[in-house]
Amino acid sequence: MRHWLFGRLPPTTVSSSRVYKTNLHAKNLSDLDQSNYLLLYSQHSPWIAHDCWSVLRHHMPSRLLASAARILGSLPKHPQSRGLADMTPKRKRTGAHPAPPKPNTSSPAPAPRRSSRRLKDVSTVNDEPPPNVDVAKMVSDPMNAADQGKITKAVWDTGEGVEEAMRELSEMEQKLQTAVRTQRLAVESSDLHIQNETSKEPNLRPTIYAPNQDTVTTSRDKASENSRAAEKAPLDGYDAELAAGDIADAKGQEDGFERGAKRPPPVNSGTLPLPWSGRLGYACLNTYLRNATPAVFSSRTCRIASIIEHRHPLANPSEPEHATKNRPDRNQPADRERGLKYVQELGLANARDIVKMIRWNAKYGIKFMRLSSEMFPFASHAEHGYKLAPFASEVLAEAGKVAGELNHRLTTHPGQFTQIGSPRKEVVSAAIRDLEYHDEMLTLLKLPEQLDHDAVMILHMGGTYGDKKATLDRFRENYVKKLSDSIKRRLVLENDDVAWSVHDLLPICEELNIPLVLDYHHHNIVFDTCVREGSEDIIGLYDRIKATWTKKGITQKMHYSEQTASAVTPRDRRKHSPRVKTLPPCAPDMDLMIEAKDKEQAVFELMRTFKLPGWNTFNDIVPYERQDESRKAIKKKAKKGKKKNDVNGEVENDIEVPEKIVSAEDFGMGGPQDRVYWPEGMEEWLRPKKRELKKIKEGKGEKEAKNEEDAHEED
Repeated sequence: MRHWLFGRLPPTTVSSSRVYKTNLHAKNLSDLDQSNYLLLYSQHSPWIAHDCWSVLRHHMPSRLLASAARILGSLPKHPQSRGLADMTPKRKRTGAHPAPPKPNTSSPAPAPRRSSRRLKDVSTVNDEPPPNVDVAKMVSDPMNAADQGKITKAVWDTGEGVEEAMRELSEMEQKLQTAVRTQRLAVESSDLHIQNETSKEPNLRPTIYAPNQDTVTTSRDKASENSRAAEKAPLDGYDAELAAGDIADAKGQEDGFERGAKRPPPVNSGTLPLPWSGRLGYACLNTYLRNATPAVFSSRTCRIASIIEHRHPLANPSEPEHATKNRPDRNQPADRERGLKYVQELGLANARDIVKMIRWNAKYGIKFMRLSSEMFPFASHAEHGYKLAPFASEVLAEAGKVAGELNHRLTTHPGQFTQIGSPRKEVVSAAIRDLEYHDEMLTLLKLPEQLDHDAVMILHMGGTYGDKKATLDRFRENYVKKLSDSIKRRLVLENDDVAWSVHDLLPICEELNIPLVLDYHHHNIVFDTCVREGSEDIIGLYDRIKATWTKKGITQKMHYSEQTASAVTPRDRRKHSPRVKTLPPCAPDMDLMIEAKDKEQAVFELMRTFKLPGWNTFNDIVPYERQDESRKAIKKKAKKGKKKNDVNGEVENDIEVPEKIVSAEDFGMGGPQDRVYWPEGMEEWLRPKKRELKKIKEGKGEKEAKNEEDAHEED
């Protein structure tokens, strides 16, 4: 049976269904009728079964045609599929393919196909038709309409075929969406220039085209980054792709000519908020602490596959987990609670590091920070989500206590997948779950009253979905009917750099009593036609924006960043520069979030430039050296032939750098000289210098010698 089927199906068709191949080896096919086997295959992949039938009906033994035709007649036919018999032939044919002859017991068996001539058992196939069966009629009309309708209803009422078909279609659509976005990003990022048609410059030598490696790498990295972001979303992968596509589609509709290099110059205000009395802050990550050993940060995360894997116990539970030597044993029974505990431990480690970050900020005059939304990985996920209380209540309360003592403001910013105005119900449901997670995290901090009011959740409107008015109506309805009072108390809207300007959001913020965050960088990219780019004209809306905050008793905050120096197109202008050069014309008592790549170092840069409070509390770091970390003793390299003096066999006075022990309170705090500032572009100074290999020529040969400048690198 197996040889008969493989000999008549192309390899691509045979291997097109994973479940098909599994059942092929798992079942005892000698005990199965061939028509039953075709039914088994068709249940897993009805679309490919039609392609199989276009080949099999010409070669299947006539005694099986009736049952096989009845099976195939009950299956839906894919609207976009082409039968294997309709595909373009690999070689030219001299004429039309002859129709299969009617079975006749007196005639010799038909010659085997080219693909099956090597099979030894082809001649043993019984092609005799059963009595009283009109094979020609059965092949041309496998089933009348009445019988076909009955069997189709019987097959699809079970739900198995429908579920399998929907699953395959969903996978196909998801792969197509991902491929289209990846290719579109690669095209937009490419550097393709078309010469003028009137150019008559001779091209005498063929040009070898080599793509820009940086461009190709950037496109792949961006696609990989989008893929990782989609997995971390509070949605399933397919829905996350659709939600991200809403924003990507809005980006593709932008006018690159009016807002590109030829746009009118920006008009900025010359007012500076000096003397400064507000709070400067940064978002999520402290570069100095992140590069410490061990690292201090609050965005440890994992993949969903890791959660599922850690439902199994370790191969050796008595030993700590190791990436290669002691992994979860998939052969042992899985426990959902074990996987949940694994991801919760990551969240607890993130929350514990908040205390160190807050104390570090306070020491150097920073009293404002955004908490990472990834602090508790997948907490708002539909399948793998979990509540923070009670397992995280204590550690969050400790962080909130420290923040209250130091008057340190904490906020959050849910990600791009949190879209209340989406027309998709599953996206709105996921957005509400994500807002509930952020609200619970801020509530468990148990901050003092005013700091608790100031602990807001910044949200973007999201995509326009082709109609801004309809999107605002959906946002209004979902905000009023579906959000809890606790979420409404913390929710704040921000103008974005894709579609929603300050003029678009301010009316609905005033209507629903929602504070509005003004992002200067976003405003310079997306702004209403009634104002000019820059900070001068937007000052006219300051009073209305401030009123949205004072009505709810929340301290106003703004966001400031600058575009990279080489940015020209709107897409490039969205990228934040490592640091900022000036301050916006905001109120001097404002809470100002600096959204720059260098995080706390960008705040230090402003402090030094404008002599803001705290500018003299920090100093430059020593390249590749840190005085605030414990260190093992570094021994001198033993010389050849030197005798060992002590009883342990070690050379006397072989310690080059003595051991250093730093307390937990002093760890990562800059050392006795407060060296925590690194110049722009010199982030590598935060880590020990890497070993360098030098080539020393010795006659005809060469040998490599290690540079001894890595004395402070860990063993």
